[in-house]
Amino acid sequence: MTDNRTARIFLTVLLSLSAAFCKSETKPAAQPIDTAFAALQDRGRMAMGVDQYTSTHHFEATDQGGRIELQRDSVDSLGVAQIRAHLKLIQHAFQAGDFSTPAFVHMRDMPGTAVMKEKRDAIEYSYADLPRGGEVRIRTADPAALAAIRQFMDAQNMDHRAH
Repeated sequence: MTDNRTARIFLTVLLSLSAAFCKSETKPAAQPIDTAFAALQDRGRMAMGVDQYTSTHHFEATDQGGRIELQRDSVDSLGVAQIRAHLKLIQHAFQAGDFSTPAFVHMRDMPGTAVMKEKRDAIEYSYADLPRGGEVRIRTADPAALAAIRQFMDAQNMDHRAH
């Protein structure tokens, strides 16, 4: 009787240790660092003047074009001022057909920008303050320019993981 009880205790301990070992072996591995995304975020910080990991981007395609929104995740008056200055520069650069800032951040010419440059007189860019940043609205009635703006927004969303 004692041998049977000892065997059950031994078996229980063995099963417990086995389960603990299996759990430790199946623990998910740490996520590898995505160096390409980290580099994009670093270039974005250089271009925009704010930490991309503590700010939120939205790139929205609309019926008339699109909307680029950038806001700080928390109250940060210096960061908000930096975002607003950056987006005002973006508004004027895009209106002039200059897409060098997104080309620098993404290390490539962004989809749609060649047509947006060609059709710059058919596209209107406007800036507005938001509570913790700002936005640039892009509007057009030109079908080719509209398609290009949507390509640009889709590429931005994909690269910035802003879905």
